[in-house]
Amino acid sequence: MSQRGSGEVLREPAFGRYWTAATISSLGSAATTVALPVLVVRQLSASNFEVGLVNAAQLLPYLGLGLIAGVFIDRWRRQPMLIWTGIGRAILLAVVPACWLLGWLKLPILIVILIGFGCLNVFATAGTQSFLPAVVPRSQLVRANARLDQSDAVAQTLGPAAGGALVAALGAPLILLIDAASYLINAVLISRIKINEPKPVRQLDSAGIRAEIRAGMGWLYHHRVLAPMTISTHVWFVGNNAMLTVLTPFALRRLGLSALVFGLLFAALGVATLVGALLSARVGHLLGVGPTIVTCRIGYTAAILLTTAIAGRAVSSAAAVPLLFVALGLWGIIGGIENPNEMGYRQTVTPPEFLGRVNSTARSANRTCAVLGALLGGAVSGAYGYQLAFAISAAFLAGAVVIAVASPLRSARISGAN
Repeated sequence: MSQRGSGEVLREPAFGRYWTAATISSLGSAATTVALPVLVVRQLSASNFEVGLVNAAQLLPYLGLGLIAGVFIDRWRRQPMLIWTGIGRAILLAVVPACWLLGWLKLPILIVILIGFGCLNVFATAGTQSFLPAVVPRSQLVRANARLDQSDAVAQTLGPAAGGALVAALGAPLILLIDAASYLINAVLISRIKINEPKPVRQLDSAGIRAEIRAGMGWLYHHRVLAPMTISTHVWFVGNNAMLTVLTPFALRRLGLSALVFGLLFAALGVATLVGALLSARVGHLLGVGPTIVTCRIGYTAAILLTTAIAGRAVSSAAAVPLLFVALGLWGIIGGIENPNEMGYRQTVTPPEFLGRVNSTARSANRTCAVLGALLGGAVSGAYGYQLAFAISAAFLAGAVVIAVASPLRSARISGAN
């Protein structure tokens, strides 16, 4: 691996393969962002609460598995783990269209498949985040995360638009085969990254696992900047996933969007995220990583308040769909700017021996909060309507702002970042 601290990170050969693998996987997953909601709402006729259950199922494994996974990620070679989790996720996704073709696909079966998929995601995502600092120099982590977010944003632009058209032509279940193929390709490309990883130095018994979990949590939640940043993110995830759960039935039922227009909505989100990701390193350098994150948290709240106004019929029906595109566009720009800075800061300040546990602990807690948000959004929108559900989401996002502003995060910077 080159030790350059500046320049184009894509010139790092190992990162080039890593980036290609991530981009192809993102393209497949982006098509699924359209196909899965349409499958659940239109073909399985799920209620709003059942939509929440489906969203929660993908995140449920983080509740019990996330903390334990981090311990093993710090003790396993991460590259082989990423290969096998990619293969496993491909198989599980392929089961969905197989069940559909055989006439076996029901909501409980889909939920079980998604829980299994989520279990593999627990290891894969934290492992990916922990593998990156071995692929590029630490001084390049913000740039590397920005490049990943830029390609993901392109995927989120092309994937949903193509996915919406393909869903209309082929049906939602078959589109999941595209995502399955992308995970297989991802596994092959990860296997071709030339990098030396140390073998595990020791085995852990159950007492050792508990001690390792406590050590990882202690590092994360006692750090003067990481702790409030992480807690603010936990609260943000409740509001974010409440919003995302409500958005699907709101767009498909209340606004009556077709699968194609629904795909274009997420494509617009992808374009906006790309714009934000292109700006992320520059904004982070100009403002500092902490002020950038705090400013973005404020912007999320503004975007969800606009969506709340749309749900409350404060705008004309003719303006509702264009304004929803505007709200998600703002959301995307903010996310594109914030995520590389937040991820880069955490990867930079965390020692390598803690990366697996810190990333897995943070993601486990985030996904636990996301489950709560998905269930909350589905339950409230089903019982009391879309406007109140969006308003509750906005309240959680505002709470995340308060936590961030009242902490040292507001002035945090990465030493030597470029």
